[in-house]
Amino acid sequence: MSGTQFLCFGEYILYKGNNTYNINSCESIEMFYDIRIDLDKLKYAVYITKIINDVTTENQNSYKILQLFLNTLYVISKSEKDLDLIISIFRIRLMSIIGFRPNIDKCSICGQNEEFSYFSLSDNGFKCTSCGKQDKGAIKISETTKDAIRYIVLADAKKIYSFEINDEAKRELEIVSKLYLTEKLEKEYKF
Repeated sequence: MSGTQFLCFGEYILYKGNNTYNINSCESIEMFYDIRIDLDKLKYAVYITKIINDVTTENQNSYKILQLFLNTLYVISKSEKDLDLIISIFRIRLMSIIGFRPNIDKCSICGQNEEFSYFSLSDNGFKCTSCGKQDKGAIKISETTKDAIRYIVLADAKKIYSFEINDEAKRELEIVSKLYLTEKLEKEYKF
């Protein structure tokens, strides 16, 4: 029974029935107990689980998504890191994995590769100052937020949560990640 609980990660031996899979045996690896006893952490875990369920399908090879999911649950469970920052990082990294990697190397319009000060939802990434001012939907971002987005997209999977940013950059990152996820998945997720 413990292997079938919400947020239980384990090894399962399944056999395929006529229309469904049946569990023959399982061995629990991680139960994420610290999430289960904290309602705030549980709320965030449910939120990311909803998103994961929407972007994956049965029998899909989704190793990178599983890795992100488990790393995110681990950070929520074991650290005291700001939960909103964790979710912002999760959103951007997930979008990168499922095919909506933001353009972080050059301006999405003119191709210039310096002085990014906007993030464009419609053009999927950074814009220079002059192109960003022409895009009414572009979000003005600080240098810290730009560096954070670049780090989230490029960092090793095990290290994506290993940075801190100031409160202003956290708010900008939260806005960018939430709107980007909503724009690309065409669905708004609420807590």
